[in-house]
Amino acid sequence: MKVNGNSLKSGMIINHKNSIWKVVSSQSVKPGKGGAFAQVELRNIKDNTKLNERFRSNEDVERLYVESKDYQYSYKEDETFHFMDKNTFELISIDKFLLGDSEMFLQDNMIVSIEFIDNKPVSLKLPENIVETVSETQAVIKGQTAASSFKPAILSNGFKIMVPAHIENGTRIVISTSSFTYIEKAKN
Repeated sequence: MKVNGNSLKSGMIINHKNSIWKVVSSQSVKPGKGGAFAQVELRNIKDNTKLNERFRSNEDVERLYVESKDYQYSYKEDETFHFMDKNTFELISIDKFLLGDSEMFLQDNMIVSIEFIDNKPVSLKLPENIVETVSETQAVIKGQTAASSFKPAILSNGFKIMVPAHIENGTRIVISTSSFTYIEKAKN
């Protein structure tokens, strides 16, 4: 299916330059001169290479039909992750490179959505929001103004993130899996 280059969104799977790519991020740019365009970061499904591409509003891109199915994360073995279909109990194995940063956020028994093209897994989507624990962050300095309202923190899985100044070690926080950014303090 053909779609406008400006309508590309994160997570879409497209056919570009005779290869299958996943849209990692897309930003609309409106320069002072000339027409608007989308600055898109793509990741190759086969070899995990990245490509930055500009798509003008008059360009069409072929979006591929993707079938999506929910699976439950079971376990990791070397560089392979195993997921179970909750209805048929069938196991599916996915290589580490297909997961990208999502690997760090997989939790036991987490329900994920695996996308297929021609019965071959091409992408994995985590739940929209997940809860993680802050394992290390700096203490708030008294008298510090709101000018720098965010500070660096390290989560229990080792991922580095920016959090508000009131977040302390051991705090459980909600993270957006689309941008891997802080959303709010988790409710207990």
